[in-house]
Amino acid sequence: MSVAENIYSRLPIWGQNLAVTAYGVGWYWKRLGPGFKAQTESFRRREVWSLDRLMEWQEESLGRLLVEAASSVPFYADLWTADERAAARRGRLAGLPLLEKAQLRGQELRFLRRGLDAERMLVFHTSGSTGTPIATHWTVPELRKAMALREARSAGWAGVSFHQPRATFSGRMAVPETQVGGPYHRFNAVERQVYFSPFHLSATTAGSYVEALHRHRIRWLTGYAVSFYLLAQHMLEQRLEAPESLEAVITTSEKVTPEMRSVLERAFRAKVFEEYSTVENISFAGDCEHGRLHVSPEAGVIEILRPDGSACELGEAGEVVATGLIRRGQPLIRFRLGDQAAWDPEPCPCGRQLPVLQEVFGRLEDVVEGPDGRRMVRFHGIFVDLPHAREGQVIQETLHRIRVKVVPSPAWNEEDVAEVRRRIRARLGPDVEVVVQTVDVIPRTAAGKFQAVISQIGGETTG
Repeated sequence: MSVAENIYSRLPIWGQNLAVTAYGVGWYWKRLGPGFKAQTESFRRREVWSLDRLMEWQEESLGRLLVEAASSVPFYADLWTADERAAARRGRLAGLPLLEKAQLRGQELRFLRRGLDAERMLVFHTSGSTGTPIATHWTVPELRKAMALREARSAGWAGVSFHQPRATFSGRMAVPETQVGGPYHRFNAVERQVYFSPFHLSATTAGSYVEALHRHRIRWLTGYAVSFYLLAQHMLEQRLEAPESLEAVITTSEKVTPEMRSVLERAFRAKVFEEYSTVENISFAGDCEHGRLHVSPEAGVIEILRPDGSACELGEAGEVVATGLIRRGQPLIRFRLGDQAAWDPEPCPCGRQLPVLQEVFGRLEDVVEGPDGRRMVRFHGIFVDLPHAREGQVIQETLHRIRVKVVPSPAWNEEDVAEVRRRIRARLGPDVEVVVQTVDVIPRTAAGKFQAVISQIGGETTG
């Protein structure tokens, strides 16, 4: 635990709300400050363009990015062969190698464009869906542009806005582990944003979450799909009523199944919209009013590829590879996301010519459950800011025992072991047995994918 986290955890609840609000002042300016409104309007204007015009715009933007990368980004300048640099100058993505997450991890600064000062950039970490987080570096204008895209083609399509009260489930531990008795949220008064704790959610605490929605007159929900789904289940079981002010649920991070969508819409009495994006911000897709997942070409170039590297036909499932066009300061080119998807061959009734993803596969994660009934997702976030772990995997063997497999770096030590145990008990409670096991390699699935979270408890219950 950092010094700041330790101080924060000791504050009274009103003091923590004040700290969250003070923190929010800076982020409000970074995310929604000068240029945000103009960028939002630009995205709205382009969404009615023809597909040909959109692709022409994307091709020009991609061409400029590839030329910059070949000459000004150390990783590509050093790695690409003469033929690949020539392909970059001609804007030919197919002539460039695929980029693996392992190539980025640990040498993120080599992907920065020359002349940028890493110390002056914003840094976000992936949640480590491959076991170990990756640091992504952003300029403030890049962050505002990414937020403007979400305002136009996610919140906007759902009929809401980032300027309206919202509630969020994310990995941020706004509610300290020692908090008992509620409330299980903290409030950012600047953005009128409720930060829900996914780590305290259970049947006995659900009422506190719903009460916060009413008290703060929340207009929309956004964040982890499965966390909202678990809350929705509790609401239906306990007949807890959502506020009439609620207009939309915009899910992120996990795939929404038809069953989940039905439960969410019945509990919250609001339409569900799904986002498909990544922390690396190299692609973006959002549901329109017809529930079709439209890709935004301005965010990046998405390729769906067969194992031999050739492009899939419409309706054919393949691997998703993305090249980002918004974050040009740390460009990721032909980056393997680890997902599978398919292009939809059918036009959308909404009339927009933005490309449509038929389906994205493999984004629903196992839920980890605590002895007291709390359930949570994105549990591999325990590896964020744990630099001595090269890879990590969480296995729930029973309600009372978690096994953590770690591929360590040479610097791995007992302090790292203690920190892993502390983080897990902070989320699941102090009585959970945590077995930390160092291994040489973490096996992949039959499909060659890394599974960061595995639940083995099946139908086991707290009874």
